[in-house]
Amino acid sequence: MPPRFAYWTIIVDGQPTAFRAADHEELLPTFNRLKEKHPSAVMMWFQSGKLWGSRLEAQDAATAARRAEERKKRAAESPPRDRKWRPGGTHRDPRQKYIDAKKAKWTRYKERVREGVARKRRKTGGDE
Repeated sequence: MPPRFAYWTIIVDGQPTAFRAADHEELLPTFNRLKEKHPSAVMMWFQSGKLWGSRLEAQDAATAARRAEERKKRAAESPPRDRKWRPGGTHRDPRQKYIDAKKAKWTRYKERVREGVARKRRKTGGDE
């Protein structure tokens, strides 16, 4: 039988025992017997070289580690994205030219208004 790298095991007085099983239920009779003589006995899940309180804890930790590794890998592969980044080949906003045109038109309008106000002030002789 090949060695198992993820299994339930019984820990007595902080020391591992030889009792191991893939299913929690398989170890329960043995665990209950040991618990009578050794109240410090606990059943723990062994995976990735560590002892866990449950199988779910180990899976959650492995998932979190995988996600963190993927984030690091993604960050190393590509430069950080700024506000203007868009999906697609050029990563540009297709509406940007219209936004820029509207901004330029508004800027020209403001300049004309300011010139008109300044011209009016010059005609009237300044502030009244």
